This record gives sequence, structure tokens and C-alpha cells, in this order.
Amino acid sequence: MRGFASFQLLCCLLSGVLFVGGESFGSHEVWALTTFKEAIYEDPHLVLSNWNALDADPCAWSGITCSVARDHVIKINISSSSIRGFLVPDLGQLSFLQELTLHGNRLLGIIPKELGLLKYLTVLDLGANELTGPIPPELGNLTSVVKINLQSNGLSGWLPPELGNLGHLEELRLDRNKLQGTVPANGDTGLPSNVHGMYASTSNITGLCRSSQLKVADFSYNFFVGSIPECLEYLPRTSFQGNCLQKQDPKQRPAELCAGAPPSKGHPGSNPQHKPAKEVSKHREASKPAWLLALEIVTGTMVCLLFLVAVFTAVQKCNSKSSIIIPWKKSSSEKAHIAVYIDSEMLKDVARFSRKELEVACEDFSNIIGSSPDSLVYKGNIKGGPEIAVISFCINEAHWTSYLELYFQREVTDLARLNHENAAKLLGYCSESAPFTRMLVFEYASNGTLYEHLHFGEGCQLSWTRRMKIIIGIAQGLKYFHSELEPPFTISELNSSAVYLTEHFLPKLVDFESWKTILARSEKNSGAISGQGAICVLPNSMEARHLNVKGNVYAFGILLLEIISGRPPFCKDKGCLIDWAKDYLELPDVMSYVVDPALKHFSYDDLKVLCDVVNLCTHPDPTKRPSMQELCTMLESKIDTSVSAELKASNLAWAELELSS
Repeated sequence: MRGFASFQLLCCLLSGVLFVGGESFGSHEVWALTTFKEAIYEDPHLVLSNWNALDADPCAWSGITCSVARDHVIKINISSSSIRGFLVPDLGQLSFLQELTLHGNRLLGIIPKELGLLKYLTVLDLGANELTGPIPPELGNLTSVVKINLQSNGLSGWLPPELGNLGHLEELRLDRNKLQGTVPANGDTGLPSNVHGMYASTSNITGLCRSSQLKVADFSYNFFVGSIPECLEYLPRTSFQGNCLQKQDPKQRPAELCAGAPPSKGHPGSNPQHKPAKEVSKHREASKPAWLLALEIVTGTMVCLLFLVAVFTAVQKCNSKSSIIIPWKKSSSEKAHIAVYIDSEMLKDVARFSRKELEVACEDFSNIIGSSPDSLVYKGNIKGGPEIAVISFCINEAHWTSYLELYFQREVTDLARLNHENAAKLLGYCSESAPFTRMLVFEYASNGTLYEHLHFGEGCQLSWTRRMKIIIGIAQGLKYFHSELEPPFTISELNSSAVYLTEHFLPKLVDFESWKTILARSEKNSGAISGQGAICVLPNSMEARHLNVKGNVYAFGILLLEIISGRPPFCKDKGCLIDWAKDYLELPDVMSYVVDPALKHFSYDDLKVLCDVVNLCTHPDPTKRPSMQELCTMLESKIDTSVSAELKASNLAWAELELSS
């Protein structure tokens, strides 16, 4: 019977081997690549456009190299492609990966510790990105690695001594970051004692002196303190310049810039008079008088009791709070919070509102003035301040990942830098965990959206001259976004719903949609991203929809056509607006057919200029589309928005003026 059971076990093992061997490609590797793509929310050059999650064989995907047997991914090389997003822990599932090269992109967030699982990795190049947080000590497990390049990021914290475990490491580039502490040598951690436990146990600690193969290393332009390890003095002096080292040769940072750097601390073993911590502790304890020991025990007990009372009171208070209206229902399946490294300086200049403040300002979140599947818009009034519009994101907490949190914070800082009369002013944000809340607070524009006026309002409110002023205002706002900001700012979905109007019909550009793509991916939603906007602008790729300047120029052309004609950019019956209008745009005899019938008068000269601009904006070759600076100059110089121009264009206007006087 025992022999039969052994035979059954052997059969099961053999069938498992056959099953694995018969699988052409590991599904976990395809999943890891797909997850990485989902974390990329800007891909202006469409390098990931052929990464199809339904394709079981990723060997033909851009930047992917597979093994000879085409059963494993061995290389990822996506350099200088301007992709923006996050590194995901799932990359650690690419067990046979030998090279990971993502140099010269715009990657955010932290370096996942799971990369330390890639035991065959020989090249790790994440240089010239926007990565932050500490270097994970798990990279010390990459025993096959030959080259590590993490230069030109925003990495901080202490250099993990575990990198000394890398016996094959020949090239280590860490320059131009915010690294601190000493450069760990032989057995010296380089870490303050209070953070040592974050990295590894002392039994695993080694220093860079163990890396006997190290030929090229660059530690320059960080905040390292102490001295250059003797075992690394063979490196060029420039490899250590721009730090806070004791020797001024090579040239170090000025003392005032090193004020925040931690002081150099010698290794405990270097002091012959130093006694082990345990021994000192025991000695001190033994020398204490009995009355002092008793006092300490009583004091400690009282502190613990007070703490317990405070916790109990806080729990009772939370449970007794009256229920409030929340913009979305919290997921019943609680998900463990995923920690993410957040730069504490990132949002320091942006005002933060509490949920309670906004609840009061928006009348218990009852004053809803707009909604979509992804957000609710409330109108409110800050006491003693301006009227506000509060955008509340309808997001299930279960779908809120760590990179979404970091993206939200980046988006807040990006919106906060906009300062132009034709850009909606971000007043602040709200971020709370109980209940889960993510909100943006803007200055309120009282006249609603341009879309509402064009398609649901009274046409007489938007006269020809008023429409011309709106067009020029939008052009001036886009010119500011594209030409006067560095890096340039683009509207994710530029359409009439993204244009809000003030009391005096001054246009204000608002970007509420920039995070929709990444949110849709996080929820595994493959449906189209929709608004009442230009669905047909860039139909082939969700990634490419208005993520670059030329995409905004195209969308501006469609928006002009919508303002002139009063027609939506897309409808089921007539299709795309641009397809309908192209027959009229270049023919003077029928050009007037594109004008909104609700208009009582218009300027033919203005119309001709606008039709020329639409043709330039919608040129099929993006490289031949003009810049917003050129378009703005063209519109400002050729379109007259003065009162006299409008009066001249219409006898009716003269009559109305006479009656009003």
C-alpha cells in the first residue's frame, strides 16, 4: 500500500513537470509586465502601445527580449522614452530577467524591494528618473549583478551596506541623489544606530570593501559625511566631490548646505574604551537606589494607564459620531494599507483642508453641481473666503494603490503651480483615510461649463464676439501651459467640459480628467474613457489622448469648431464633428454653413481666420501643427473683439444699444 502511494506521488510530480514544460510562457511573467504597463500613465512615444495583456507571448513587445526558447523574459530595455509612472513590485516575478534598463524616463515613487529577488540580474539601470525614497537593502541579494546605475534621481536615506555582498559588481553609480550617512566600508554600516534595524541584522552586514571587482563607482553630489574609505581611495577624487566629507579635497558642499546631514559616527568597535551596550546598561541598573527604581515603576504604570484611557476615549468618540454623507460607499472588503514613500516636502506649499471644513462649506455635501461616474462636484463657501468648487473622487479604497496615492500628490503639486487668469485656481486639497477621502478645491466659476452654454443654454448668451473672446482666452491659457511652464502642462481631455466660465464669461481651463487613465487601469476597466468631449481626437490609443502638447493643439482645433458651430464634437447620428465640417472648412462659398444657427450675426473675416486655424490644428502630421504661441499670435492679431466690431457687424446690435440708452 505504501509503495502504491509512492507511485501515485511520483505520477503527480511527473504530470506537474509535463504541465509546466508544456506551457509556452509563464503567465506570471506576462502578468508582471502588464501590471508594469498599468502603472505607466504617460507614454508620449507609444513605446508600450503593443503591450497587449491578451497576448500570451510578450516576446514581440517593444523593449522586451526573450530567451532563445522564447519561454522567459530576459531583458527589458525602455530608455529615454519619457514614460511616466511607477515601478511595481510585480517586476520581482520576472525570475529569469538579466537586464532591467529604464534609464532616462520620468519614473516616480520608490524602488521596490522585490527587485532583490532577481537572482540572474546583471544590469540594473534606473538612472535619470524621478525616483525617491531609500535604496532597498534587498538589492544586496542581486548576486549576479555587474552594473547598478541609480544616478540623477531623488533617492534619500543611507547607503545600505548589503551592497558589499555583490561579489561581481563592477560599476556602481549613485551620483546626484540625496543620500546621507557615511560610505559603508568593511563592516561599517554607515547608519545611525536608531535606523540600523530598518536594514538588516548585524550578522549580514558587509561593506563596499568586500566588492573586490568594483572598477567604477560614483558617489558625488550627495550628502555623505565622514571620510573616504581607504579601500576606495583608488577611485578618482571626482567620485566623491559635492558631498559633506571631512576632507575638502575633492571639493565638498558649503557648510550651510550640509547643516541637515547627520554627523559622522565612528564604528563602535573602533573605540577601545567602548563597552558593549548590554554591559553598560546592567552596570547602571545595578547602581540605582531602590527608591528611584520604585518611583520609575510607579511612573511607568501611571503613564500606561493614562494612555489606555486616552485610547478608550478616542474609540468611544469615533463610535458615537453621527453619520455624515460621504461621496462614495467604502468597500466592505478591507485591504491592507500599502506603504508608499512620500516626500514630506512635496505638498508643503499647498493648502490642506480637512473633510469637516469642506463638509460645512458644502452644506453637508448636499450642494451637488456636477457629477460623472468618477467624481462629484460640490459648490461651497469658505467662511470669510471665496466660493469654491470641490471635486470629490469616487474611488473605492480597495482600488487605491500606493502609486495612485503618489500620483494624486504629484497631480496636486502640478495643478498648484498654475497661475494664469485663464487657468482655474487650485486653492487646496483634502486627503483623509477615515472615511477615505480625496478631494481637490478650486475657485468657483459661477457660469458653469462652456459645454452647458453651447448645448443646453440659451444661444443668445454666447454672441459671436463673446465666443471670440472665449476662444482667445483659451488660446492664451494654453500658450501659458505650453510655453511658460517648465515642464509644460497639458490638459488631459481638452474639450468644452474642461472650460469653466466666470460671471463675466472669462474662460478658466480645468484639468479634472488627468488621472482617469490610471484610475481606469487600476480598476481593470477596459472601457473607453468618456466625457462630453472629443472622443474622436486620438481614437487609437488611450495612452496618447492629450498627453502631449501636439495632442492639445489638435484638441484646440476641435474645440474651436465646437464653439463656432454649437455642435457637440461627437454624436451617434452624425459621427465626428471634424468629419462633418471638413467639406466646408476650405470652401469660401459654403464656409458659413458651419456657423451655429442660433447666432444672429457673425464676422465672415473672423470665420475665415478660425477655419484656417482649425485646419492647421488638425493636420494629420503632428509635427506640422503650429505651437499655441503661434496660434495665439494669429488669433490676437486677426480677430477684433472690441465693442465697435460687434456693433459694426449687426444692425440689430445698434437697435439694442439705442433702446438701452
